[in-house]
Amino acid sequence: MGLKICYAALRWRNPDLPMALAALKKAGWDGWEGRLPLDWLGPPRRLQQVCSDAGMPLLVYTAVGSPDNRDPEHVERNRRRMEFAAEMEADCFMFMNGPKPEGRAVTDDDVRAAADGAEAWAEYAQDLGLEISYHIHTNLLVDSTQHWQLYMSCLRKAGLCIDVSHAQLWGYDAAQSLRDFRGQLNYVHLQDYASCTQDADGCYNPKWVSVGVAQCMDFGQVMETVEEIGFDRVVTCCPGEPAYEGEDAVAEATRSAHMRQYMRSLGY
Repeated sequence: MGLKICYAALRWRNPDLPMALAALKKAGWDGWEGRLPLDWLGPPRRLQQVCSDAGMPLLVYTAVGSPDNRDPEHVERNRRRMEFAAEMEADCFMFMNGPKPEGRAVTDDDVRAAADGAEAWAEYAQDLGLEISYHIHTNLLVDSTQHWQLYMSCLRKAGLCIDVSHAQLWGYDAAQSLRDFRGQLNYVHLQDYASCTQDADGCYNPKWVSVGVAQCMDFGQVMETVEEIGFDRVVTCCPGEPAYEGEDAVAEATRSAHMRQYMRSLGY
């Protein structure tokens, strides 16, 4: 498909989608990552028309919750979302881990069991012609480079989304992580933070900012590595937190032009 620079609409709740996607198009994005509920998006045929009218394809759709949770109702709800993603011809379907167990440390067996859940989702998605992608994230079940490596060693069909900020927070050089996991990589997230502390329980507390605002990440090196390893799919940029008071999706999409300009300054 060629490298696509995508916007993560992770904060949108009840957007005027035609107007918001038109604003993303004007800002210069190649597509968007969606997390909205199915009852807001409507049937695939409706959303396909909205995306087509705006020239803004849905490149990635996401799970609600995690395959760590094997509850049958939870699995069925996410199967509907996978079916939707497949009909939308999304490049992949992204998911994260669930929370850590209460009152005890995460064990290797917890990590292996979580990977089993991801593989079950991947098998279902594969029959739909869809890839799924595990998004690494601090403060969830897998929360160290050691457990990340163990988790990935258990995956055969599920792919990987490296969010370079979370890799770096774990002490894993962001660019090197792309090289090391290139065989399983099918999605890349760029996120930036201005600072980060850890509390007594080891919880990470980053101050998230839009990509390119801070100096904690070397996004130039990251994108050079993306090219070096021959990755040519979707690279998504995440906005910072919190949202501006009273800002709607259209205003956020308009403001995202500054982040898109930063990526262009890197050559993308």
